[in-house]
Amino acid sequence: MASQAIEAQREGAEIYQGEEICKQKTVELLNEIELPNGLLFLEEIEEVGYNRKTGFVWLKRNKAVTHLFHTIDKDVMYGEEIYAFVEKGKLKKIHGVKSKELLVWVTIGDIHIDEKHPDKITFQNRLTGLSRTFPVSAFTDEELEKKKKDGEVKVVN
Repeated sequence: MASQAIEAQREGAEIYQGEEICKQKTVELLNEIELPNGLLFLEEIEEVGYNRKTGFVWLKRNKAVTHLFHTIDKDVMYGEEIYAFVEKGKLKKIHGVKSKELLVWVTIGDIHIDEKHPDKITFQNRLTGLSRTFPVSAFTDEELEKKKKDGEVKVVN
């Protein structure tokens, strides 16, 4: 199913392959839509695509990976294919991302930052409507931020 959704969006999309360029383009996109740069685990990404006309973005990996966000003690599983529709401060209709709540993996359907509370980020399950809110700082890549400050990394918007 995911591959079909991605294939339908390839025409007219910006597509990048290779881990380093994919990391760079993913960080650029997250900055462009004003989401934290550490929101998506950036290791082992093979392909990133962005169809600006439709707002559709995707990431492909060789295998699913699990990442622990230490500051909030949350495991997040990123599938082999992740895709969503993006707009300022939002990832909508996400496929391929799950968070562990107690002993159960819960599908994340939407992520957004409320304009009234820009220091908080909310993750929502579209099926149940249940959501969790965390500090944006929990999803900021501190190392990348330091490199940007020191001029080692340049992010172009």
